[in-house]
Amino acid sequence: MINKFRWIGNVARWMGSRPAVSDSRSANVGRLILRLALASVLLFHGINKITHGVAWIKPLLADSHLPTLLAYGPYVAEVVAPVLLILGFQVRLAALAIVIDMCMAIGLVLRHRIFSLDPRPGGAWAIELQALLLLSALALVFLDAGSYGLNRKPRQTSHAQSA
Repeated sequence: MINKFRWIGNVARWMGSRPAVSDSRSANVGRLILRLALASVLLFHGINKITHGVAWIKPLLADSHLPTLLAYGPYVAEVVAPVLLILGFQVRLAALAIVIDMCMAIGLVLRHRIFSLDPRPGGAWAIELQALLLLSALALVFLDAGSYGLNRKPRQTSHAQSA
């Protein structure tokens, strides 16, 4: 019976011997995928804001005693920031704009649904998409663009290679 599960130990040893994730090629590909996924979803929301406007946000802001000028924030977070994410330029700043936008969206529009399930069959959290977007953007605030982007870090060369 013990030999049946020996592979678990082999997998654990293999996982422990892998290089640090922050320096590996797969981590950079992961950052790229995260950036492109977040940007592609938000761009559709941005296109909707461009075509239909943001006038509907102003009364929500006024009811919360916030300046109605903030209604134009989604243009930055849902149009400009996704473009920056795709390009890999100022990724942390763009992600921070998205975090603020998602906090505002959840706080202004979805606060009554935070602790509820989606009424459709499936039992999903009512704000799971918004939470996923918020947490994905928050992850990018703490990461960087990686090797695939305009803000990529230059490769460090050892002194032996440069001599």
